[in-house]
Amino acid sequence: MYGLGDVGFFDRIAPLYDRVMPPADGEALAAGLDHATRPIDRLLDVGGGSGRATTALAGPEITVVDASLVMLARAREHRGLSGVAGDAGRLPFGDGSVDAATIVDAFHHLPDQAAAIEEAARVIAPGGALVIREFDPTNPLGRALVASEHAIGMKSRFRAPDALADDLADAGFDPRIVDRGFAYTVVGVRE
Repeated sequence: MYGLGDVGFFDRIAPLYDRVMPPADGEALAAGLDHATRPIDRLLDVGGGSGRATTALAGPEITVVDASLVMLARAREHRGLSGVAGDAGRLPFGDGSVDAATIVDAFHHLPDQAAAIEEAARVIAPGGALVIREFDPTNPLGRALVASEHAIGMKSRFRAPDALADDLADAGFDPRIVDRGFAYTVVGVRE
């Protein structure tokens, strides 16, 4: 699993990650999950690393999926979360086996974004939701983030909200842009 996107970087910064990253926007995530037309009992936090985003949610059984074993260890040890080592482009779950998935502040790090969307479409049951919280590269702060991540050697590939919504539609989701700005939320409801 090493060599996938920016995994090596996250392995190195794992002990500091939760100290330097702001908390996830639980209201934006909950608003995204509210678009599901089925109850959300089982949720995957794809690229969830230390589980920072899932601490902003309450209710469903949450499993963090990440390629960084060091970040997953932090999710298990410091947050008591279930964690599975995995590639977002080859999720180790059965068809229709979860009610929802989130990808929070991580989509731009995924080396095969199209495969990640297709895999989410495969594992999310009809009526479930994929909630992606990302940074808009067309926003002035977004342009600065893109430049800074590239300057430190990350292979980040950011998508604007409308382009991401189009990608979700192509994979069989009914997409909605929940909010816009430097950070934005796009939701796809599985048809």
